[in-house]
Amino acid sequence: MRGRRIAVVGLGAISRFYLAAIEASAAWQLAAVCDVSAERLLPHRDHLPAFTDHRSMLAEAELDAVVVTVPNDVHATIAADLVTAGVPVCVEKPLATRPADAEALTEAARVRDVCLFTAFHRRYNHAVRALHGELRTATVPVEVTIRYLERIEDHIGGDAWYLDPARCGGGCVADNGPNAYDLARLLVGEVRVEHAEVERDALGVDRRATVGLRSPSGVPVRVELDWSYPGEVKDISVRLADGSVHTADMLSGFREFKGSLWHEYVGVLDDFEHAIRTDTEHGGAGLAALSLTEQTYRLARSRPLGGPATTKEALTR
Repeated sequence: MRGRRIAVVGLGAISRFYLAAIEASAAWQLAAVCDVSAERLLPHRDHLPAFTDHRSMLAEAELDAVVVTVPNDVHATIAADLVTAGVPVCVEKPLATRPADAEALTEAARVRDVCLFTAFHRRYNHAVRALHGELRTATVPVEVTIRYLERIEDHIGGDAWYLDPARCGGGCVADNGPNAYDLARLLVGEVRVEHAEVERDALGVDRRATVGLRSPSGVPVRVELDWSYPGEVKDISVRLADGSVHTADMLSGFREFKGSLWHEYVGVLDDFEHAIRTDTEHGGAGLAALSLTEQTYRLARSRPLGGPATTKEALTR
C-alpha cells in the first residue's frame, strides 16, 4: 500500500493521462475505477475494484480522493455526491455546465470543508510555467494573446458527447474556454469579459470564438478558440511595456499527439494532493472560469442551449 487511495470515475479519452500519473506517483494509489461502460472496465477488473455506478463505489470502496473525468453535464452531480460524502474530488474542467450548479457545489465544499479541485491542466505545462516565471521579474504586460486551436474530432476518441451541446455545455467556449481563461487569470489576475464573437454550426455547437478580456489594471487579453482548425496550436504571447514579447508554445518538444498531457496531468495530481494537505481549494478557481464562460455566451448572445442555432452572433460593449 502506498499513497492516498484514489479512484477514477470516467474512463474516456482523458482518463489514460490520470491513470499514468497515478501509476508514476508515490503520493497516490489507484484503489478503484468506475464507468457506466462495462467494456471500458474490462481491462481493470482482474486487479481493481470496478464499478458501473459511483454511488456503489462510494459505499464499497475505501477511498481518500476521487478524480471525476466524465461528460461535462454530469460533473456537478457526481462531484456533489462525493463532497456530501466528505471525499476530496478533482473534477475535469469545467466544474459544471451551469453557474448555479457550480455555486451550489462550491458552497457545499466550503461548508463541509472538503477539497474541491478543478483540473486546469495547461497551467502545469512546462512552457507555461517558464513564461509565468519570466513575468514575475518582467515589466508590466500590456497585451496577452492566448490561442487554443484544434480540430475537435481529432481529439475526442469515442467521446461523441463533446459534439452534443446539451452534454458539453456548448462547444469550444464551454470546453476549451476554461483552460484559456485559467491561463489568463494565472498571468494577469482576475479578468472580465468585455466582448465576444461566437460562431456555431447548424447543430448548435460553437466551433470558433474570439473573446476580449481585461484585468482590473487594464491589461487586455485576447482569447482565440477554434474547433475547426486544420491542425493544432496552443500558445501564449505576452507583450510587455518595454516592447519585448514573451511566448509559450504548449506543444513544443512533444512529437507524440497529445504528448504534452502526460506531464501536465502529473502536475494536476501533484497540486490536487497539495490542495488536500493544505486545505486550500473549495472550488473557487473552477467557479471563476465557469463565470467567464457564461459571460462569453451572454455577451455573444450565443448560449447554445434552448434556442435555434445561428451562424455568427456578436455583441461588443
